[in-house]
Amino acid sequence: MGIVWSRRRSDAMVQGRALHFVLRVGDREVAMKFYREVLGMKVLRHEEFQEGCKATCNGPYDGKWSKTMVGYGAEENHFVVELTYNYGVAGYRLGNDFLGITIQSKEIVEKVKKAEWPLIETPDGIVIEAPGGYKFYVEDKEQPLKDPVQKVSLAVSDLQRALNYWTKLLGMKIYHRDDTNMVVQLCFEDDQCKVELKDIGVAIDHASGFGRVAFSYPKKQLSVIESKMKKQKHKVLMALVVLDTPGKVPVQVVILADPDGHEICLVGDTNFRLLSVIDLNADKLVDEAITADTSTQWFVQNRQHKPLA
Repeated sequence: MGIVWSRRRSDAMVQGRALHFVLRVGDREVAMKFYREVLGMKVLRHEEFQEGCKATCNGPYDGKWSKTMVGYGAEENHFVVELTYNYGVAGYRLGNDFLGITIQSKEIVEKVKKAEWPLIETPDGIVIEAPGGYKFYVEDKEQPLKDPVQKVSLAVSDLQRALNYWTKLLGMKIYHRDDTNMVVQLCFEDDQCKVELKDIGVAIDHASGFGRVAFSYPKKQLSVIESKMKKQKHKVLMALVVLDTPGKVPVQVVILADPDGHEICLVGDTNFRLLSVIDLNADKLVDEAITADTSTQWFVQNRQHKPLA
């Protein structure tokens, strides 16, 4: 039986905020059609980069890439999706690490059906697969006032070990726990997107399509959390650094990995709020980038196949 928990965090300083999850796309044009026309998300920001990200936002790749943020509203009060596209990669192999994103909205259910995208209907809603194989669950319920994105689900190999990490070190609180099905939902505040951890009983394989979840904290908390991780001998993939963003404010970033290797990006909240403001030209920018993209043609002309990661 599921049990709802609503206890307070022991660390009163924690003021975390769930931001986004990173998904990798191999065909940007098809992906954008799906997120805009099928799920009805808006393009919030789009950026092009000539070389790999210092924080490995685009994965372990050094070449040209782009980042497109999509969602149902500003990242200041919505959980959104970051789509990373590497120009030299045609697709990615998925592991068993990412279980899906759940959206709650009767209106979006109807939109998905009208789009005639392949789907599976269930008593609770529909299951739909995005380009690249990532799953979305759309529940046929009234849409919440704040954000229809309700949870991002990740697989873990040892639920109690994962729970210790996400609650004691990251400061998340238990929102719902189901010991029968070995699943826990965590959050910072009840009206934010939840992180659902499900014990699948086997080792977690991230393959080449692995993603990354991002949270913001007050910047003074970042060094505190980093110190806790080092003390407990957990992985710090990138030590706390201030990253410059051309034309925008610099942002404080630290990259972690939980015991199952799920990548976690923590950013300073104040500057990230400024960095993540909606760009009204974002739709135009991504469409222009898709039109100008000749990477696939280059491989064809050189009698090569665009490689899979």
